[in-house]
Amino acid sequence: MAEKPVLFIVIPCYNEQEALPITAGRLTALTDDMIAREIIDPASRIVLVNDGSRDDTWKVIADLHAADPRFEGVKLAHNVGHMNALWAGMTLSAERCDCVITIDADLQDDVNAMYGFLEEYQKGADVVYGVRSSRRTDTVFKRTTAQGFYKLMGKLGVNMVYNHADYRLLSRRALQALLSFGEVNMFLRGMVPMLGFNTAKVYYERGERVAGESKYPLKKMIAFAMEGITSLSNKPIRYVLLLGALCALLGLVMAVYVIVSLARGKTVAGWASLMMSIWLLGGLQLMALGLIGEYVGKIYMETKRRPKFILEEHLK
Repeated sequence: MAEKPVLFIVIPCYNEQEALPITAGRLTALTDDMIAREIIDPASRIVLVNDGSRDDTWKVIADLHAADPRFEGVKLAHNVGHMNALWAGMTLSAERCDCVITIDADLQDDVNAMYGFLEEYQKGADVVYGVRSSRRTDTVFKRTTAQGFYKLMGKLGVNMVYNHADYRLLSRRALQALLSFGEVNMFLRGMVPMLGFNTAKVYYERGERVAGESKYPLKKMIAFAMEGITSLSNKPIRYVLLLGALCALLGLVMAVYVIVSLARGKTVAGWASLMMSIWLLGGLQLMALGLIGEYVGKIYMETKRRPKFILEEHLK
């Protein structure tokens, strides 16, 4: 490992005009200290990726770049989402850094954990995960759903680091390996563990957002979970097949029951049970078709081979 690595900190920004000045101040102090203590090289940079923001985020980024060249500005032509914005920042950093750290602009993730990241990197870790030590700051609903999501992903065979989001360090070779993945439908939390390099974990306490509002309401959280499940596992399709087999088996059982009832001269009114069966089977069929459609839609998007992002401007 490089004695004083060139570190690039990649930050996706979407409508973060309120948070960015605070975030920039903290990261400036952090990198100043790291350079003074010879932890990182003075050529290190902070890459702010404007993901099609509708407010003055890009103006704030341009002003930061003009005042301090360590801030790089990346302006995407339109909003491409959190994962693709991260990908854009990492792609533009890959050839100029020894390692990269990704973190959100709201700084809920403790920036001081980066000292631990770099310590583990110097020990030989190519991937260092920032892991929350607890979820005390979450609401009961968010804590319950998040823990349920991680457990569900584990049951589906997806290798994910529990309580880890997108706060991580990647060495240059790990970053280049990750960027070689060609899929359009990305879920980085499940893709990074596939790399297979030496890994380490650094635990930290997650705080409150420094400013602005959360960009992940319930609707986006559900969509994000669905993206993760359908991007990394085909087990739901298999479960649909098993469910269909179970329904077919139940249908055979009911057929035997009807034949026996007729042989004994018993008639069953059965209107209510018939209607419930129709609704149940109809609902199951629609769910199965919807799930299969989700996978077919992903195949459709993959075959188009559209770019993950389109760069409009790069201040460096």
